[in-house]
Amino acid sequence: MKAKVDAPFVPLNIAVLTVSDTRTLETDTSGQVFVDRLNVAGHNLAARVLLKDDLYKIRAQVANWIADDEVQVVLITGGTGFTARDSTPEAVSCLLDKQVDGFGELFRQISVADIGTSTVQSRALAGLANGTLVCCLPGSTNAVRTGWDGILAEQLDSRHRPCNFVAHLKQVAACESRG
Repeated sequence: MKAKVDAPFVPLNIAVLTVSDTRTLETDTSGQVFVDRLNVAGHNLAARVLLKDDLYKIRAQVANWIADDEVQVVLITGGTGFTARDSTPEAVSCLLDKQVDGFGELFRQISVADIGTSTVQSRALAGLANGTLVCCLPGSTNAVRTGWDGILAEQLDSRHRPCNFVAHLKQVAACESRG
């Protein structure tokens, strides 16, 4: 689609969570792709956290961000597969007020070109909770690029038409200059 030229861009406050048993912040290329992309797009990094694959720690962190008046979007990479430790969908789904069914469907559709039928093993999902968009993507750097470039860049842009998620997110007061 296209951006509406006369609509103003609204920068969003976005938190990034990486779920991994093996990465550190220094080796977290997937989380870094989210950070780089959201900064280039003009959004604000509200927080960045890396957690081990632990259902209750993931749930607690996401719940805190959902309750935070300053966080409008939570982007999660990792923990969406089928291994015994993958628990991101289970940690997050019970927190959502509404699920965005089309997110996972579209992610899998656009992933087919890169990974073929292996896309059926992605449990990517998204939903809204307390005016916060929560998106869960696989942990690979390529999956994060695919999700941002193919879905999130437009859906987090207030100028994108015919619709985007910005109108559904909690409003955050603009920073006032000190002076």
